[in-house]
Amino acid sequence: MTKLLGDLEPVYVVGAGWHRYQRLSQVGYVDLGLTAVRGALDDAGLAWGDVDESFIGTGHLGMAVGRPMLKHLGALGKPLVHVENASASGSAAFRLGCVHVAAGISDVALVLGVDKPRSIYRAPTGTHGLADDAIVPFTHFSLLSGAYTAASGVTDEDLAQIAVKNHRNGSLNPNAHRQQERTLEEVLGGRRTAGSLTSLQCCPVGEGAAAVIVASAGAIARLGIDPAKAIRVASSATVTETTTSSDQEVTREVIARALHEAQTPPSEVDVFELHDAFTIEEAQYVEASGIAPPGKYVPMLKEGAFDIGGQCAVSTSGGLLAMGHPIGPTGVGQIGEIALQLRGSAGPRQHPGARVGLAHMVGLGAVGYAHVLRKD
Repeated sequence: MTKLLGDLEPVYVVGAGWHRYQRLSQVGYVDLGLTAVRGALDDAGLAWGDVDESFIGTGHLGMAVGRPMLKHLGALGKPLVHVENASASGSAAFRLGCVHVAAGISDVALVLGVDKPRSIYRAPTGTHGLADDAIVPFTHFSLLSGAYTAASGVTDEDLAQIAVKNHRNGSLNPNAHRQQERTLEEVLGGRRTAGSLTSLQCCPVGEGAAAVIVASAGAIARLGIDPAKAIRVASSATVTETTTSSDQEVTREVIARALHEAQTPPSEVDVFELHDAFTIEEAQYVEASGIAPPGKYVPMLKEGAFDIGGQCAVSTSGGLLAMGHPIGPTGVGQIGEIALQLRGSAGPRQHPGARVGLAHMVGLGAVGYAHVLRKD
């Protein structure tokens, strides 16, 4: 019989670290990754030798990128796994790390996402679809924006307020790619990408790194980790698309599974980090999660329900729109942000009283990941 993460031993996030997400630079990916790993180890109060195995998520860098990084910490002969799952690469790596610790395969795992943008080679499939590459992502999400505004009776300006909120949050985050607060006029006045979408309503894809340390209860006691920093991973869920499912339907299914496993209703989620590569995605996915009823996201947004200090703070990090979307690090960075929030250590972007967090990513629309974290 299959098991859920919650059927295994408890697993906790005990440390988080980043290299700021930023435009492509001359900084090598080794330096990006090591900065995040050292930050996570320092945050957890651990040495590199305390880590039993490592999971590295990356979308752009190619084969076996972990060895050139981790050898600088010390080649210890311990397991190393590389994960590629499109935008969900970091989330997939995090799930693997949690499962291994919860199953007792290891006591302490490093999960690292690191990437630098470059053109992606995809081997020819040998088959042909009816519309391969016919619609690029920003065109697709522009069409979804138009469909949503028509169905919900909201305006393009209403959806642009999502970018205003997330850029405001990003301006408070020293690790964010975009750290400048933006007015509605600036968002709407930006360069047009497709339809109503402007550049500030589309996520920047740059470079960066994020790392978290995952540990068992036994390791927390044995290694003297501060229990106040331990945030329990209450559930982990993943699904893949069906022949007819959309990104929103994949999201609805995977979040429902994660919340059910964690025995948590949507109303109890305090902070929500989601895949908002385009503004319309936040509206769709908050509704798909059950945190907002269908068609009610925008009225709740206008009431401040999704602000820091509101009913459920959405994208306190700045989200993909402002924090950025360097691919491999994105899902790991979400977990780190939620861990800070649930500890009460997020500084000026702290959501008061946060105890339950939800992280969500999709990979090319084909795979969905969701994790619920809880402060015990």
